[in-house]
Parts: sequence; C-alpha cells; structure tokens
Amino acid sequence: MRRADRLFQIVQHLRGGRLVRAAQLAEWLEVSERTIYRDIADLQASGVPVEGAAGVGYVMRSGFDLPPLMFTRDEIVALVAGARLVSAWGGAAMARAAAEALIKIEAVLPEKIAARPGGIQIHAVAPGMTPAVRVNLDLIETAIDRRQVLELDYLDRESAPSCRTIRPLGLWFWGKVWTLVAWCELRQDFRMFRIDRIARVSATEQVFRQERGRMLADFYRTIEIEGPHVL
Repeated sequence: MRRADRLFQIVQHLRGGRLVRAAQLAEWLEVSERTIYRDIADLQASGVPVEGAAGVGYVMRSGFDLPPLMFTRDEIVALVAGARLVSAWGGAAMARAAAEALIKIEAVLPEKIAARPGGIQIHAVAPGMTPAVRVNLDLIETAIDRRQVLELDYLDRESAPSCRTIRPLGLWFWGKVWTLVAWCELRQDFRMFRIDRIARVSATEQVFRQERGRMLADFYRTIEIEGPHVL
C-alpha cells in the first residue's frame, strides 16, 4: 500500500470520534506500530486534528473532512466504464456497489468538472447474464474472501455431471464468461469452472488455510507452463 493511501485509510478509521489504538491500526493496515506513530505525527503536522498518544490511542475531532476528490476526465471515464461493466456482468451485490460508488463519486466532484458520470456515453450490455449466474457470483466472491470451502454440482463441456468440493481462489472474467479458479479436492489439482455450468453451489462451514502448492500464486505458476484449463 502506498504511503498516501495508508494516510487516507488512517483518517477513515479515525472518523466518528472513536478512540483507536495504534496496534489496531497497524493490524488493519498490515504495518508496524512504529510506522503508525510516524504517520500520525505527519498527519498532526499537516493540520489534521488527531489527538492522543502512544499507548493510549488516537481520536479525530469531529468536523474534519478531506477535500473533494480530484479526478481527471480520463480517470472519470475509466471509473464509469468499469462500474457499468460490473453492473452489466457482475453479481447482484457487485452491481449495487458499482452504482452506489458512482453516486458517491459524482457527489464529491467539483461543479465545473469537465466530465461527470451521468454524461459519459459508455455503456455495457449483457444479454447472456442470468439471475442464477449473478447469485452464484456473489456467493462465490464472498466465499473467496472468507476462504470458505464450497460444494458444487457441475456440468463439464460434454454435459457430464460431477460433484466437487473445492477451495475457491479467484474469479476470472473472459469477456462473456466468468470462471472460478479453485483447488479441487477430488482431483487434487487446480481447476477452472465456468460459472454458467454450475448447477448448484453451497458454502460449507469449513474454512481452508493457505497451503503451499494450493494457493493462487501456485496456480499462476502452473498456467505459465501449461496454460489455463477450463472444464
């Protein structure tokens, strides 16, 4: 994480007048407490109203806000295009979040900005997207984030059914088709499953650990040699 991004995150965590300890900030931002102390000192020196001390915690006085986000026209176009693609091709929760993000971006833009989200004529259409695929995308994305083992009924390219227990690792979008990258317990190997071929998927209570040879980084090394293989 860039230092500027980290300072922004510290301000966000201190909002609302709550007392936050340096150890908590260090854990959330994955840095040392010493780094947090330096960042807090820099924020205070720049005029951000942060009060507190090492060993006690920090709090930010109410009324402070960051200046409006300043995007270039090209950055706004890129954000709008990405959000509309997600709205068309993503899960239902992804689509809602994309729409809300655009509203928040437009709310903080200066009045005279050269391009506003509502006036950008870039659109996305997804005629092949179904409600079932949207639901599965949301469920799978949540499972990836929580490292939950999934059970699924799957139909391969020959329409042959199989039941799989998998460790979901990532989602790939190929332009019209989503695939799930996973470690398959049945095959004891990496597999890519097309989301539109999943007949049923459910999250289990089992949480998997990161294990060498079964992580997403290991999958990337595998496809560098063998190429991707979609069932």
